[in-house]
Amino acid sequence: MSIKSEVQGFDISKNSAAIIGCGGLGTNVATHLAGAGIGKLLLVDFDSVEKRNLNRQFFYTEADIGKPKCELLAKRLSAYAPDCKVDYLYRRINDVSFADGYDIVIIAVDNIGTRKNVSCYCTEHKIPCINGSINGFFGTAYMYIPGKTPDLEAAGCLNETNAKNQSPSVTAGIIGTLEAKLAIDYFLGKTDSAGRLYIYDNNEINSLLIRSDERDKL
Repeated sequence: MSIKSEVQGFDISKNSAAIIGCGGLGTNVATHLAGAGIGKLLLVDFDSVEKRNLNRQFFYTEADIGKPKCELLAKRLSAYAPDCKVDYLYRRINDVSFADGYDIVIIAVDNIGTRKNVSCYCTEHKIPCINGSINGFFGTAYMYIPGKTPDLEAAGCLNETNAKNQSPSVTAGIIGTLEAKLAIDYFLGKTDSAGRLYIYDNNEINSLLIRSDERDKL
């Protein structure tokens, strides 16, 4: 038994996750999963570090401005959790086939088109998916298991928004942590949190069960 397994009481070293987005949400999700001892991570992102986002993307510094987020995050996570195999893809999300072979896909982007592409791919290929979104002091997290829970559209995760995404670090931390926790739930065979929309609104966190005929199969 590894030290992490002994300290935490669970072992996720055989599990893997593809994380789409290496910004405020993605850095939190990846850090918590790597710290918890996940065996393999794939980081996918096409953006570079920008000064305006450093408030909530704590793995980057001003010296990193203009450099690819996914590459930087992969290197620093490998140093933080050397037992975790960390790969990265610096690319746009048009084809999601890179997710094949991973246990779960975690969405950590604010792009509705990317969310729709990933949602459709996960539905077709029956890959579980976790979505997170933030805006100011508001955010949501949702785990979708194809064939067992309502999809991202039914949960309202694919709705367009005109709101300005001006989010503090604490919101990214809360929702990114929730996404990581949902992934660990799935790895450990816990399904109670699937199909439930977790909502952070200022100082409150609530959950809403998304109903459908498929949800009753859980």
